[in-house]
Amino acid sequence: MKQRKSIATWFAAMVLVLSLGFLAGGTQVHAAKLPSLKVEGTKLVNSKGKTVQLKGVSTHGLSWFPQYVNQKAFSYMKKKWKLNTVRLAMYTAEYNGYCTGSKENRKKLERLIDDGVQAATNAGLYVIIDWHVLNDQNPRKYEKQANAFFKKMAKRYKNHTNVIYEICNEPNGGTSWSTIRKYANKIIGTIRKYDKDAVILVGTPNWSQEVDTAAANPLKKKNVMYTLHFYAGTHGEWLRQKAQTALNQGLPLFVSEFGICDASGNGSLNKAEGEKWISFLNRNKISFIGWNLSNKNESSAIIKSSVSKTSGWKTSQLSAWGKWLVKKFKGN
Repeated sequence: MKQRKSIATWFAAMVLVLSLGFLAGGTQVHAAKLPSLKVEGTKLVNSKGKTVQLKGVSTHGLSWFPQYVNQKAFSYMKKKWKLNTVRLAMYTAEYNGYCTGSKENRKKLERLIDDGVQAATNAGLYVIIDWHVLNDQNPRKYEKQANAFFKKMAKRYKNHTNVIYEICNEPNGGTSWSTIRKYANKIIGTIRKYDKDAVILVGTPNWSQEVDTAAANPLKKKNVMYTLHFYAGTHGEWLRQKAQTALNQGLPLFVSEFGICDASGNGSLNKAEGEKWISFLNRNKISFIGWNLSNKNESSAIIKSSVSKTSGWKTSQLSAWGKWLVKKFKGN
């Protein structure tokens, strides 16, 4: 009887431990087995020093289109589209933003991120947790909230070799690099208390375009990359020249958001300019993430607006942009 009782006690204790793990976010139980990444020079490399180019899609804002964060979708895109990364775009200020919505809304967004990280992990994908600064313009506006958020994320995902932290999507409204730099130093310091080695992406001024400005005074931090965003209908050779200037100065770039429509996310597609951008990115082994995984009625949505499916899409159900992007993932 004593043996049976001790076994029963041990079993109950294990159930309690597992339950607490799931309540804490569920991610401590199933950590990713993907190779860890690090930054060397301007390149992203794996543990063997081989250059890695991440390619994937970004969700639209999680509050707008939460339905696309699901296991079937992530596994399908990995298998059929041949991508290796997803980005979870969590707006800070707009519609049900993390910093402007209710406490319950913040919990809902955190659960969505947890679902997204777990789905990406199960699918064998890298995953970017994106603090999507936009209408708030200056990342320091919600610096306190950002610091608390990334403390929580770093503690939760410190054992996930597939998690990347993007700490400010698109600073704008005249926000200077010196202001972004102060913010980044603080948030990166917080992340590093718990997650020592994860790759961290830092936004650059003017909607993540002024990478040459960042290159003149980069952060003195390891495993940090700087984001370059472009929309081929608006941004052409002049922005590639800025990017080349930054690369020449040794700044590691990461395109965490792009499209081939205009900068509004709408308008006609400029495929010719898009091809020039892809050639530039591939030549320099720069990772790229397409915007956006939704059926929103605009040019930058990957799924046709008439399609309600949230996984398993046929090619005919993709928008013109979606078809173009998937071909790039497949190397065509």
